[in-house]
Amino acid sequence: MKLYYSPGACSLAPHIVLHESGLSFDHVLAPTKTHQLEDGTDYYTINPLGYVPLLELDDGTRLTEGPAIVQYIADQVPAKNLAPANGTVARAQLQSWLNFISTELHKGFSPLFNPATPADYKPLVIDRLMSRLTWVDDQLKGKQYLMGDTFSVADPYLFTVTNWAPRVGVDITALTHITAFRGRMAARPAVQTAMQHEGLLK
Repeated sequence: MKLYYSPGACSLAPHIVLHESGLSFDHVLAPTKTHQLEDGTDYYTINPLGYVPLLELDDGTRLTEGPAIVQYIADQVPAKNLAPANGTVARAQLQSWLNFISTELHKGFSPLFNPATPADYKPLVIDRLMSRLTWVDDQLKGKQYLMGDTFSVADPYLFTVTNWAPRVGVDITALTHITAFRGRMAARPAVQTAMQHEGLLK
């Protein structure tokens, strides 16, 4: 398999999950600014939408969208318990978390990265984002991870998007449960390996 990624982008989540899975894969740097691979290939010829992540399977099939990719990876290694079994309520709850992070948090951060976003609109964006993050903080009360005491593929996604907060001036230090969760995630060897590969850790 090949994972197309850009350092610190949402592709960090499947990058972490791949390391958690123990599956063999190659990393392919696909910078979101230049859209040019190291061998000169135009990334748009691989993903016409131009964004990461993209997972290319051994048979050439290409999967896009992080929530779908991380579930696919989890299902390849059921013994690792990275996701509940398909058809269970717990799997639906995992999908709820992945959808929430994708639509309410990931997309909530997006305007803050866009230089075209009007300055007077950004406080509204931050207020809405903080309301969602505060809700997540409450949901983490008494839990190690989003699904309880068991790590799942939703956790790297939450970890990844909350990494963006200091980069765009969103202060989440008062959200103590998220802060504790981030500490637990940062201590996981798979997280450290992925972040080191992406140049996010010294």
